[in-house]
Amino acid sequence: MKSSIIERKSKDFALNVINTYKFLYEEKHEFVMSKQLLRCGTSIGANVAEAINAQSEADFISKMYISLKEAGETSYWLDLLFESKYIEKETYNILSTDCDEIIRILRSITKTMKDKQKSKKDISNQLSNNIKSTPNS
Repeated sequence: MKSSIIERKSKDFALNVINTYKFLYEEKHEFVMSKQLLRCGTSIGANVAEAINAQSEADFISKMYISLKEAGETSYWLDLLFESKYIEKETYNILSTDCDEIIRILRSITKTMKDKQKSKKDISNQLSNNIKSTPNS
């Protein structure tokens, strides 16, 4: 089975986050923010993987929203690491650009799925109303 764009991008991003964590830990001796970055930066893909194997549409949406929240948190830690001068501009730009792209993809996925759910609910309500308003024969 071919992997989806979000699966591939979130996994590639996680690998870059792992390498950044190693650098921060070993070279800069930064332990707190780097651990936070590692946790949320790798969690994005882990939740995407869970979503792919979701037991329902609602579970899928929930896992994708969790991925989106983790991506937002990752962006925050990247900003702090850059502004506190633990990571260079080049590293920040690469990771931040990738993270922003993942956020856009996840927003699109969650919006599309929510719209799909709403549309199904609207159709179901219409059918229910039509059945109720049809006189008995």
